[in-house]
Amino acid sequence: MKHKKVHITTVGCPKNQVDSEVLAAQLKANGYTLSETVDGADVAVINTCGFIDAAKQESIETILNIAGKKKSGNLKKVVVTGCLVERYKRELQEGLGEVDAFFGTHEIKNILGEFQAEYKYDMVGDRVLTTPSHYAYLKISEGCDNPCSFCAIPLMRGKHSSKTIEEITHEAELLAAKGVKELIVVGQDTTYYGLDIYGRRTLPSLMEKLNKVDGIEWIRLMYAYPAKFPEELLDIMRDSDKVANYIDIPIQHVSDKLLRSMRRGITRRRLEELLQSIREKVPGIAIRTTLIVGYPGEGEKEFQELLEFVSEFKFDRLGAFTYSVEEGTTAAILGDPVPQDEKERRHAAIMEAQRQIIIELNQKKIGTIQRVIVDRKDGEDYVGRTCHDAPEIDSEVIITSVNPIEIGSFVEVVIDDSYEHDMYGTVV
Repeated sequence: MKHKKVHITTVGCPKNQVDSEVLAAQLKANGYTLSETVDGADVAVINTCGFIDAAKQESIETILNIAGKKKSGNLKKVVVTGCLVERYKRELQEGLGEVDAFFGTHEIKNILGEFQAEYKYDMVGDRVLTTPSHYAYLKISEGCDNPCSFCAIPLMRGKHSSKTIEEITHEAELLAAKGVKELIVVGQDTTYYGLDIYGRRTLPSLMEKLNKVDGIEWIRLMYAYPAKFPEELLDIMRDSDKVANYIDIPIQHVSDKLLRSMRRGITRRRLEELLQSIREKVPGIAIRTTLIVGYPGEGEKEFQELLEFVSEFKFDRLGAFTYSVEEGTTAAILGDPVPQDEKERRHAAIMEAQRQIIIELNQKKIGTIQRVIVDRKDGEDYVGRTCHDAPEIDSEVIITSVNPIEIGSFVEVVIDDSYEHDMYGTVV
């Protein structure tokens, strides 16, 4: 007899979240009920992350916590999938006997088979959203062809594989029909998009197509790899009425020595030229980046070079993580010579510098009127974001309004004050 109530837990990035949403839609179409909680389900699916040590640990803890419920609740079966399984399937099978089945990153049909369900081809692009209904992640490709020395994504996700423009546009139209107003474009490397199927980088053409989808009001670009960046994209971003003045472009470091060792395919000079070009061609754009500290070979000189660059360039948004050795990557042979406490010191210094920058940038917005999308209500206030802010990772605007505001709507807000990452405003 089939188990009919399924709960899906996702660990990791928005790309994983999209995979879980696709699986949920397929299960639902096969007669399964989706449970919001593990306790209300008789089958649990855990979609894991294997990117860095912290994500691996979170995945293992999640598996152990959920699998433990088989002894005390209604849970009959636990299925584990995702990146962690793709990398460590044999080890997980040997160490986690309480799990009933393991599947890698490209095995949705096999997962459905475990549920005695069929993959429904007529549902391509359909998903059960786990984000608020007014925004959704739009995954345009899978895998990555970049040779970054520190990164295990190609080991878990394989080579880059783009969806067609038609397929992506169809999915965007389906999302718009569900009430989605903001598309957040994701992939392991979004600027590589199209090279494998069209013979050239066609992200600019894709963004033009998405700009024409009725119902969509913001299109936000994430994970834009800097090497061989298609600069014609900047004209599209400047001239399109729906493409948000925002780009996420992970640079990782600025030291030429480390960029070579990381196999990033770009120099500091070229990075600076690109970042300057982005700011010049798209006035008012917010640039988000991601950095690694504590990579092998990063001495105090290289770290200070990075810290000074962050302080001088003033990224609008920034995240950083400490280096961890990933088995199977080319950097693994370099070991892990930077002590963890030193990595943490450097991470704290970078984030403190960025905190001061965010305070400064947000204070400059006091008195301005910003268009804000309302994400939720919190007590008597509403919480939203400007076009310069992605969900979960960037700043928020705490909104005061004398009248009710519909969640997912856009409102004009005058910024009254700011405090570190958040701003406070009143509906105009």
